[in-house]
Amino acid sequence: MARLLLSVLVVANVVSALAVVEARHQHRQLFVQLSRLERARDELNIEFGRLQLEQATWAESNRIDQVARDRLGMKFPEGVETVVIRP
Repeated sequence: MARLLLSVLVVANVVSALAVVEARHQHRQLFVQLSRLERARDELNIEFGRLQLEQATWAESNRIDQVARDRLGMKFPEGVETVVIRP
């Protein structure tokens, strides 16, 4: 009887140890994945900041005015070209 109980306890101890090893291995893998994802997040945040700055630069009114004049040949109408329509 004592021998059977001792055998069961040894087997339970080995199974428990293997479960701890598996849990620690899984923890390490998940930690590596978390580190990778955090690094990717940081890179995306940097890229997003750069794109916001670029968008702000392209959307400046001086830039829009310059492109309208140079590429599209647009200009402000002169006094004689302005027509006022009254209801």
